[in-house]
Amino acid sequence: MRVDIEKVKEIVLSAKPLFMDRDESANITVKGAADYVTKVDVNVQNYIMNALNEEYPDIQFMGEEKDNSDIDFSKKVWILDPVDGTTNLIHDFHGSSISLGLADNKELVMGIVYIPTSDELFYAEKGKGAYLNGERIHCSVEKELSKAVVGAGSSPYYKYYTDLVFDSYKKMFMDISDIRRIGSAAIELAYVACGRLDAYTEAELKPWDYAAGKIIVEEAGGKAVDYDGNEMDISKPSSMCSSNGIIGDMLVGEYLPSIKSLIEAKQGYEK
Repeated sequence: MRVDIEKVKEIVLSAKPLFMDRDESANITVKGAADYVTKVDVNVQNYIMNALNEEYPDIQFMGEEKDNSDIDFSKKVWILDPVDGTTNLIHDFHGSSISLGLADNKELVMGIVYIPTSDELFYAEKGKGAYLNGERIHCSVEKELSKAVVGAGSSPYYKYYTDLVFDSYKKMFMDISDIRRIGSAAIELAYVACGRLDAYTEAELKPWDYAAGKIIVEEAGGKAVDYDGNEMDISKPSSMCSSNGIIGDMLVGEYLPSIKSLIEAKQGYEK
């Protein structure tokens, strides 16, 4: 079954009224430390899930606000974060997005990141380039670390990484132009894709956080790998260093902690 990206874009765009409902964004449930879900998350997910199931009933659906234990990644699967940046949404801080990716046998083939507050729609299909509201976008061509602006993910749900994360950003900060912290991985990845950021890094992201943004970055000429510089497995959580393909290579190994050190930090925290 061929997936029509124009139809999928329509579905995502039509979720805007649900996303912008301020009353429902105040209906909050605490999932964990610094981890929240609002009625907006649930409403947007249910709406998009039902719409996609109606159009493409044979494609599996993975969403942040559901049990995904039965997903078979050898087949096609939608990967949705209905509100990437829920804390931002709760605070009416305009840095939240809808992130929808499509994977086929673990290969990302489509990605859409929509920012309702600015009506910016980023999207890409495998081999067809990346776009923002119909215009082709490309990553930056910055080659000098001293001029680079880097998106800094703080991994707020995983406090055991705190020392590693902030020590690495302190070291990085001394050698780059500046750091940005938006609070939505999908937006920061989209910003890498259009050149607003030269790189973006985070110690741990779930598949729904990065699926859509990853393919958009890659189709814009960039690169997205884990903290050891290896390809990421879309079926699993992962660290991420995304960039224009130049700045990221300078960060891996030199500034970012190794995956081994991240594992050790987590194990030490759990003892």
